[in-house]
Amino acid sequence: MDINKLFENYPCGRIGTADGYDVTALEYDSRKVRPGCLFFCLPGARMDGHDFAPQAYEFGCRAFVAERTLSLPADAVQFLVPDAREALARLSARFYGNPADELTIIAVTGTKGKTTTAILTSEILNACGIRCAYIGTNGVMIGDDRFETVNSTPESRELHRFFAMMRERGFTHVAMEVSSQALDHHRVDGIRFDTAIFTNLSPDHIGEGEHASFEEYRDAKRKLFHTPGLGHIVANADDPYSAAMTEGAEAEILTYGIENPADYCADEIAGYRDETSLGIEFTLHEGGRRTRVRLRQPGEFSVYNGLAAIAAASLCGIAPERAALALRTISVRGRMEIVDALPGITFVIDYAHNGVSLTHALTVLRAYQPKRLICLFGCIGGRTFLRRRELAEAAGKLADFTIITSDNPDIEEPEVIIEDVLNYFDRSKLYTTIPDREEAVRFAVRIAREGDIVLFAGKGHETYQIVWGEKVPFCEKAILLDEAEKVLTPV
Repeated sequence: MDINKLFENYPCGRIGTADGYDVTALEYDSRKVRPGCLFFCLPGARMDGHDFAPQAYEFGCRAFVAERTLSLPADAVQFLVPDAREALARLSARFYGNPADELTIIAVTGTKGKTTTAILTSEILNACGIRCAYIGTNGVMIGDDRFETVNSTPESRELHRFFAMMRERGFTHVAMEVSSQALDHHRVDGIRFDTAIFTNLSPDHIGEGEHASFEEYRDAKRKLFHTPGLGHIVANADDPYSAAMTEGAEAEILTYGIENPADYCADEIAGYRDETSLGIEFTLHEGGRRTRVRLRQPGEFSVYNGLAAIAAASLCGIAPERAALALRTISVRGRMEIVDALPGITFVIDYAHNGVSLTHALTVLRAYQPKRLICLFGCIGGRTFLRRRELAEAAGKLADFTIITSDNPDIEEPEVIIEDVLNYFDRSKLYTTIPDREEAVRFAVRIAREGDIVLFAGKGHETYQIVWGEKVPFCEKAILLDEAEKVLTPV
């Protein structure tokens, strides 16, 4: 793309000339620069992209977007902007032909439930004939194709590249998670959202390199509901921060909830369990109609996720009865995901990787009165040391039998991590240690008996383990199913 066309009417200063420079790629990682790139000098918490401009020049780049004048040879053109991240968002949209303008975009934000709500929404739409993609913690899903991402909300360049891919493949909708960091760092600037969903709010992502306070975190989330052109808001009527999120918003507001009056209400809530799965049922009240809804996910929090997805789908023309029919068979990968593998046994894969989430998962599953509640978990190496105590105490208190294994051991030996975990584990409880996670998963499948619930905690949707800095392929669900097949068809 001709660089002058890319910057046409874009407000910025300019040092040097760029006539004839054809932009073949946008880049903000100097290691990936090649001739024809436009390099964005993005400031970060630990590193500043301005410091890497000379390296980008050495690799052949001659066009730069920066917030201050760079010391570069005269043949480099510099576009000076107040905010390089905002410029990346706006110019990425131009570079890819403004694909977001041709999509109906459903955004989900909140502390908990973003992933599940976004995926449930996407799956309902797809089941009802609307081609809907997904962007979030579980990666990017465009039909049968899945792409890994670093962040729940990718950097703006990646976002618009994925939007362009969706447009080219005939997708009309996308449900995406929008994080507080994405809103603060301009990743979604210029995107017109059709619907914004608010799940809930509690302290999270507060600390070095993230938000300085809960108030800052809250205000970052709030930005989504005041973006220009937003058409609809779907808000949790039971969350105390809902009013603050939506106050002054110009979009139409729909509410959902259990305890307070709302447009989409749930009552008659009850858990169910069949031969291999479990979940929750409720009666939806909307517009004077009653619809019975069943979700293949346990816990009252799943009711909120289901209500939000049904409400968002209704804004796309999907009646609640059709949404409810679709929800009966949907499982969200790695989020209390039910895996049908062996008769009479319930296997659950969940991303629970800290004390609060593991306690919650085990408490919810305990309510289904398993013959035994078996918990498999590990701890990350090289960081999050406080979680080792939290996880050990949660499993020791709530599980009948615990298998302590590895998670992403990274720069530590799994055996060392496990020994640390055992310092906090109640050794009077039944447990075993198996450092190799694949071996541990297979062991859990082999020892499970009719009536048991087996929770595989920590990896969730991830398809790798991090071992000494390298991502090693690892799919917990595939290993589980493979071992179950061996149990069913012994040699």
